Amino acid sequence: MMRIAIAQINPIMGDIEHNRRAIELYSARALTDGAELIIFPELSLCGPCPLSLLQRTGFVPRVQKAVQKIAAATKGIGVIIGGIGTGLDGEDGHRLYNSAFLIDGGRTIGEARKLKSQRGSSREWEYFTPGPGVEVFEFRGQKIGINLGDEGLLEDSPIDTQASLGAGLVINITAAPFYRGSPDNMRWLGKKKAKDNGITLIYANLVGGQDGLVYAGGSFVIGPDGKLIFQTPCFKEGLFLVDLEKPTPLFPSEAPIELLRGAITLGIHDYVQKSGFSKVIVGLSGGIDSAVVAALAVDALGSSAVTALFMPSEITSEESSQAARELASRLSIELLELSIDEVVAAYQHSLPHPLSGLTTENLQARTRGTFLMTLANERNALVLAPGNKSEIAVGYNTLYGDTVGALAPIADLYKTEVSRLAGTMGETIPQNIRERPPSAELRPDQRDEDDLPPYPLLDEILHEIIEENSSRNGLIEKGFPKKTVDDVLSRYYRSEYKRRQFPPAIKLSHSDQQLPIAHSYCD
Repeated sequence: MMRIAIAQINPIMGDIEHNRRAIELYSARALTDGAELIIFPELSLCGPCPLSLLQRTGFVPRVQKAVQKIAAATKGIGVIIGGIGTGLDGEDGHRLYNSAFLIDGGRTIGEARKLKSQRGSSREWEYFTPGPGVEVFEFRGQKIGINLGDEGLLEDSPIDTQASLGAGLVINITAAPFYRGSPDNMRWLGKKKAKDNGITLIYANLVGGQDGLVYAGGSFVIGPDGKLIFQTPCFKEGLFLVDLEKPTPLFPSEAPIELLRGAITLGIHDYVQKSGFSKVIVGLSGGIDSAVVAALAVDALGSSAVTALFMPSEITSEESSQAARELASRLSIELLELSIDEVVAAYQHSLPHPLSGLTTENLQARTRGTFLMTLANERNALVLAPGNKSEIAVGYNTLYGDTVGALAPIADLYKTEVSRLAGTMGETIPQNIRERPPSAELRPDQRDEDDLPPYPLLDEILHEIIEENSSRNGLIEKGFPKKTVDDVLSRYYRSEYKRRQFPPAIKLSHSDQQLPIAHSYCD
């Protein structure tokens, strides 16, 4: 068996020359380290989720030209890279394929085409044609199978056919977005598939953030007995060498809550950097959500890149003021304090009649949103929205107020998960913030639980609705209070118009529900 390198790289979407140079540098390092073959993830040449860039003139030809350049530059080592294949058909015209190219001796000696397009945010089924069938390839006297995406780990996997054709080594290159439990799930599926077919399985995954998706890395190798031979760390770019017949130290697995933290941190960093920015603005309220977002932003970008804006009103408590100042001090970030009272009063004075109730509350939130976006314009920075999944699901937020921003880092974390994540940050987040009853502070003595069910109960119900697709009757049969179920379902269905206008969220869950905005269904 050979020495193999796995290059867990973080490509820049559309910067094909940058990605090509990175591939060539990693390949040269792997050759120096004695590897016979280096493996790069799916779509590593152009970046994952290229969407309509695939239709731009010149995009696909540049990717294919880069494959030729890599072949010419890597003659001493075999290379597997993810790129884009093309084919001509008399009836259907020009087709695109999500392809893996096997390079050796200065030329491409094989091309594996993805058989099944993934659903979800990548929307690749709109752009790529399914490959024609299963193949095995000869590489330096050995038969190997190459698959793309998660197709190699599914029940009707091409691995079964590849093994029957004599492949003892199967390589699965993928750009698999992270979600709760996915690293463990992929390893479990890989162990079963390798053992059932008596093959060595290599799973090489992309790392990095792209828009709201995060790719975890966490590549691994599994032997014919179904045992884990090697695994790489999650959320870390790097070159990893493995001798298939020798024991290799494993990078330790991380706790689920730490994986969530790692995913969000990487997601913030790459969204900001790959969008051409270097600074972010966070509106601090003195509450736990904005505190966690600020702390994650510091993890991702460093203290000097984060500015906090605290915007008190006459309703804001001294406790909130002190909490915001203490948090900013502990994070070593700049804190600006701007009162919204005069601006809110000017708005109210300009309107034809006095405002009251929810309208007044929302005006405060929208004034803060205007301050945040104005400062972001002035500083060429991005605003991070602090909304969590629980609030967003039931519409407990203000459009163009606390929903403004370029990215919503914790929008796929339930409120109870935000609290658990804060608990992993030690003394970074002051105890008084972690223990305060949640409040929007838009009216005197307001508490979230005056308007919503307690968050532990709300999160249980929302998890059943969103992740488990439970119906009203199913929720009631599970013992949830009927009145609460009806209230939560009504809020959930009514709030789709707000969710559609929310900033991109860092995606952490496998569920991908989207409802019609105008409808009358509630079950």
